[in-house]
Amino acid sequence: MKNLKKLALSTLAVIAFVFSVNAQKNYLNDANIAYENHQYYNAIELYKQAYTKVKKPEDKAKVLYKTGQSYQEINLLKDAETYFAKAIKAKYPDPIIYLNLADVLKAQQRYEEAIVEYNNYKKEVPSDVRAENGIKSCELAKQWKDAKNTPETRLKVEPMALINSKESDFSPAYADKKYNTLIFTSTRPGTGSSIDVTTGQNHSDLFETKLDKNGKWSTPVPLSSNIVSKMNEASVSVSKKGDMMFMTRCPEKKNSSMKCQLYICKKQGPSWAEPELLPFCVDSVAFAHPAISLNGKMLYFTSKLPGGFGGKDLWMCSYDDKAKTWGQPVNLGPTINTAGDEMYPYMADDDKTLYFSSNHHLGMGGLDLFKAEKDAEGKFNKAPENLKYPMNSAGDDFGIVFEGKKIKGYFTSNREGGKGSDDIYSFILPSLNFNLSGTVVSTENNEPVTAAILHLKGSNGDMFEFRTLADGKYKFKLKENTSYEVTVATDKNTVSQSFKLGFLATKDMGKMTTVDEHESKDFVKDFALKPVKAEIRFPAVLYALGKADLLVDLKGTAPDNDTRLPLNSKDSLNFLYQTLIENPTIVIELQSHTDSRGSDEANQKLSEARAKSCVEYLANEKKIPLARLKSKGWGEAKLLIKDDVIEKAKTKEEKEALHQKNRRTVFRIVSWDYVDPNAPKSEKPLYKPQVSGEEDSESIEDNETN
Repeated sequence: MKNLKKLALSTLAVIAFVFSVNAQKNYLNDANIAYENHQYYNAIELYKQAYTKVKKPEDKAKVLYKTGQSYQEINLLKDAETYFAKAIKAKYPDPIIYLNLADVLKAQQRYEEAIVEYNNYKKEVPSDVRAENGIKSCELAKQWKDAKNTPETRLKVEPMALINSKESDFSPAYADKKYNTLIFTSTRPGTGSSIDVTTGQNHSDLFETKLDKNGKWSTPVPLSSNIVSKMNEASVSVSKKGDMMFMTRCPEKKNSSMKCQLYICKKQGPSWAEPELLPFCVDSVAFAHPAISLNGKMLYFTSKLPGGFGGKDLWMCSYDDKAKTWGQPVNLGPTINTAGDEMYPYMADDDKTLYFSSNHHLGMGGLDLFKAEKDAEGKFNKAPENLKYPMNSAGDDFGIVFEGKKIKGYFTSNREGGKGSDDIYSFILPSLNFNLSGTVVSTENNEPVTAAILHLKGSNGDMFEFRTLADGKYKFKLKENTSYEVTVATDKNTVSQSFKLGFLATKDMGKMTTVDEHESKDFVKDFALKPVKAEIRFPAVLYALGKADLLVDLKGTAPDNDTRLPLNSKDSLNFLYQTLIENPTIVIELQSHTDSRGSDEANQKLSEARAKSCVEYLANEKKIPLARLKSKGWGEAKLLIKDDVIEKAKTKEEKEALHQKNRRTVFRIVSWDYVDPNAPKSEKPLYKPQVSGEEDSESIEDNETN
C-alpha cells in the first residue's frame, strides 16, 4: 500500500470548494488539486466527472491516466490496471504509463505480464534503470515464490483472525517486556472518527489487545482517550521499559496542508500522558514511523527531510543525556535509502539489525521487508537483504516487530487472502526436528547388543553418550546447523543374549550434518560388533621354521610346510594393534599353539617363545604398554583337531591342512579396566548423557528471564 494510504507522511484537510450556484464547475482543475494534495479518494470522483466534460482526445487520455494513478496510490490495483489500459488505448503519450502498469501487474503477482510492460517501457526509455530493476524483481519474485527447502520457506506466516477487521489494521508494536500486549493502528469504526479524504476510510486510531492465559489475543479496544483523537494516529513504538511511547500524529486544519509529526507519550500510572511533540520535528516536513532502540537512546524514523536521496528516507537521532533532549536527525545513508521510499524502521534487540520496508530495493512488489546490519563502526555499508517469500508478497509488506531475540513476531501485509485492506500477520520460525537413531547388533547373528556405548560429537562442541538397552537401539536429538560424528565403544558390560564375554569396538563411524537442512529429518546409523570368544582369532602370524622369529619377507615356500598364501606376520599383528587402539581399556593375553608333532617339551617352549615374540613386537615397535599385554604358550595342549581325526584324512595334503589349524596364535581378553597412567587428562573427551528437552534449552532460558 502506498505510504499515504497508511498515513505514512501526511494527512491533509478537506479543501473547501466554493462555487457560485450558476458557475460552471472545473472538475479537471479540482481533480488535479486534490491529486497534488494526496486526496486520492476525492480525486478519483473528480476525474470521473472531468472525463465527461473534456472534449480533446489527449485530455481524455490524461484524465484516464490520472484516474489510474489515483487508484494505484490507494492500492485499488484492478481499477488502476483498467484505467491504465484505457489510457494506453487512448494513446496517452508518456511512456511512463507502461512502468505504472507494470508495477500494478507485479503487485498482483502477474509477473510474466509485468515483464512485458517493463520491456515496453525499456524500449521507450532505455536509460531508466527502473525497467531493468522491475524485470529483475519479477524474476526474483518467481524464484522466491517457488523456492523449496530454504531458510525462508520454513517460516510460518498466518493472518491474525482475532485482531484483523474489514478495515485497515497495521503497524503492530509490543507494549510490555513480556510481549503480552500489542498496540496497533486501525481504521475500524468505534472511536467516532470521520472519513479520511486520502483513503475514503475512517481516520486511523490506536488500539490495544492483550494475550490471555490461553494464548489468545483479546478483542481490541481503543487506547486511552487522551491519545485517540479525531486526527490520524498511527505507528507507535514503545520503549523496552514501557515508560515511553513514540507515535505518529497527523494534525488537521481547515483549508491547510499539515504534515504528520512525531510525538512522545510518557507513562502516567496505568495510562499515558498527553502526547508531546519531539523537538527536532519541523512542521513543514513530514515525520512518521518511530522506532526506539533497546536502550531507549536511539530513535529511527521516516522523513523527507532535505539532504535525503529522493523519496522518503530513514533517519535517526540520539538522546543527549547531558542536554536532556533529542539531537538532530542523521540520514542512514545511500546503502539503506534510495530514490524510492524507505519506511517503517525497526531496530532489533541486538542493536545492529535494522528491519524496514522499501519500494525501490529489488522486491516482490509494492513495499517489501528488508534487513540490514551495522558494521563495527555502526555504519550500514552492506546491501540490505530482502526477507523473501513468505514474509514478502506481491503486495505491501511492512511494519515488522519481533518478540525479543526470537524469530517470532508480527508484521503488516495487504496480500491476497486477507480480511481487510491491510491485515496483521504473525510469523514464527518453527523448530526443526533432527533425530539420529540406529541399532547395534552382533556380526555373528544380528542379535541386539546391550550396553553398547554410543558417543555423539558435534561440531558445536556438544558430546553425548548413550548406552543401548536390551533391544540394541539408540537415539539422539540433533541440533540445527551442526555436523556430527557417532561412534560405538564397548566395555565388560556390553553383551548380548548369546555372547556373554562381550564385544569388541569397531572403527566404523557415522557422519551426518544438519547444515543447510531446512526441513526436519531422521538420520539412521546401525553398527555391527564382533563378539568376544574364549579364543579370538585374527589373521595368521607366521614364524620361521621351528623358531619364534616373525616372518616379514615371505618368498618361496611357506614355512612349516604351510600351504597358505605367504603373509607378512607384522601385517597380522598390526591388525591386532588396531584392535587394541579401538578398544583402549582391554588387556589381552596372546596365546600360541603348536600341532602335535614333536616332543611336548619342545612344543611348549616354542609356543611360549612365539607368544612372547608377538608381545615384544607390539610393545617395542607399536608402543602398546606392556601392562596391556600378556603371553602364554600352550604347546600342543589345546589341539583343535585331535590326531585320530587327522589320521582319518585321505591325503597327505588334507592331513597337513588339519595340522595347520592346530598351529595358531590367538588372544583372549583378560581385563576391560586398563587406564593409561601416562595419558593426558584432556585426551579422553567427556561425554554427558543427553536429556529430553535439551534441544529447547534456549527457549527455556528465554522463558526464565521473562
